[in-house]
Amino acid sequence: MSDSLAALRRQITGADDLHAVVRTMKAVAASSIGEYERSVVALADYDRMVSLGLGECFRQAQVDPTVPPERRVSAKASDPIGAIVFGSDQGLIGPFNDVIADHAASTLATLPGRAQVWAVGERVESRLKDLRLDVRGVYDVPASVEAIALLVAQIQIDSETRLAKSGPNQLGQIHVFHNRPLAASLYEPVVQRVLPLDAAWQQSLEAEPWPGKVLPEVMDHGATTLRALIREYLFITLFRACAESLASENASRLAAMERADRNILRLLEDLQGSFHRQRQGAIDEELFDVTSGYEALARPTPGNSRARTC
Repeated sequence: MSDSLAALRRQITGADDLHAVVRTMKAVAASSIGEYERSVVALADYDRMVSLGLGECFRQAQVDPTVPPERRVSAKASDPIGAIVFGSDQGLIGPFNDVIADHAASTLATLPGRAQVWAVGERVESRLKDLRLDVRGVYDVPASVEAIALLVAQIQIDSETRLAKSGPNQLGQIHVFHNRPLAASLYEPVVQRVLPLDAAWQQSLEAEPWPGKVLPEVMDHGATTLRALIREYLFITLFRACAESLASENASRLAAMERADRNILRLLEDLQGSFHRQRQGAIDEELFDVTSGYEALARPTPGNSRARTC
């Protein structure tokens, strides 16, 4: 019985330690969700200014061979398709990586051209390879809001280097896949085609009036300015996708930790119930032994009875 009680004590201590870890992970995940969501909101003003600049460039741009290729609105069906998939490096997040990897695979399967994929996160890279996608590279998932800008800058540098070296076999389209957070610790997989630019999107920017009486003048037919603004537009798009993916990852981790918290509490309740029952049983046995011993000592023996009778 003592060995059984000691084993239960060790199990209860281990469950208590695990419960403390789960509570800490819940707090960190909840804090991280707010941090990444605030970073997305902070992009709004900058995104607005870049959009206004792009709209003015589109309005003033002339038909000129110097207009950057990023403004193309069509691509050949034979051109390869590029995809950037945001996932995670860490576990304990439920089906987070499976959801976005499956969504990327099913979407790319409907597009013409061979897909070339770059993963953000080792775990989603493994899942993408399991789905037999052509994974060309993997990036580490940022651990903070500040690190997102470094990741996006590296992706842009690598993308421009590949475009410069690809020649006639350059990527016809580039798609970004990530999970977007919803209410109640939920998320949904989304995809956005970032290149070539969408014609309807360009027209909507051109229709947006400049907020002021003094109109800006775009130099060099808009080519240099347009290229710079498109680079900023891509930076904003990738930054937002990464931040939303990280917010979704932490939301998924928070939901997983809440489930673990409930399971651990139920386990602790069962273990403590078993411990108390066994401990009470041991106490009852000891009391029974004491009572039985006392009764045995108090019960007169036949020899002692005859002696008192004489």
